[in-house]
Amino acid sequence: MEQQDRYIRFDWAVKRLLRQKANFDVLEGFLTVLLGEEVKIIELLESESNQQSVDDKFNRVDIKAKNSKGEIIIVEIQNTRELYYLERILYGVAKAITEHISLGERYYEVKKIYSISILYFDIGKGNDYLYHGQNSFTGVHTGDRLEVTTKEKDALVHKLPAEIFPEYFLIRVNEFNKVAVTPLEEWIEYLKTGCIRSDTQAPGLAEARKKLIYYNMSPAERHAYDEHLSAIMIQNDVLDGAKLEGRMEGKMEGCIEIARNLKSMGLDTETIQKATGLLPEEIQKL
Repeated sequence: MEQQDRYIRFDWAVKRLLRQKANFDVLEGFLTVLLGEEVKIIELLESESNQQSVDDKFNRVDIKAKNSKGEIIIVEIQNTRELYYLERILYGVAKAITEHISLGERYYEVKKIYSISILYFDIGKGNDYLYHGQNSFTGVHTGDRLEVTTKEKDALVHKLPAEIFPEYFLIRVNEFNKVAVTPLEEWIEYLKTGCIRSDTQAPGLAEARKKLIYYNMSPAERHAYDEHLSAIMIQNDVLDGAKLEGRMEGKMEGCIEIARNLKSMGLDTETIQKATGLLPEEIQKL
């Protein structure tokens, strides 16, 4: 049986390896598959959560790049739930827009932003593993799309909001439960399982097979990576434990309320104990 290589998780690769120019082809392949057009990264831009040490927050990792069109692409990996996640990515996009237009420049030079969120938690209801959207303006009664007309250098310039406003991609990794057939599905499978097919033709994944092999890292890098995985597992266990405790506390409160009602009806302690599972001394205190 052929031994499968062990590949580095994408969040760690984004944090460490894919920031090197020699490895841009992996990220370019992923973006090409997701956006449906060839993407070439010109440079990486300053990113607010580029943590490098084990003690840093491991919940969120992001990378910010400029493509050959001058557009800005933010790729963000979120490992656990954040209460106001959508509001935060909106703020991040707005911040990127203002950071990349110089004071005194005209507004038409605002850069198009793509915000890509790879989510390892349940963000809400939905049957798909990939959601894509942006701000659009549609007539309430006519159903037509508003086209913005501006005048520049004595010529009318027609632009759709889609050419200006940011686009958001939400990738719900945990919701992917199918056999990978398309290049995009192969990428989502890798994001979820860390597995890459040996015969993959998906842009970026063939490069990842060569560059993201676990045993190609130095012993120190492997140790740091293992610590990263351990930290994520511990955090998830803590969150699961907190959820379980919350459910148990809710159940206990319900039992106490039932016992209180039964006691007010004049039932004896033994009967209340059988009905609620509370200890006799707990019932007597009610």
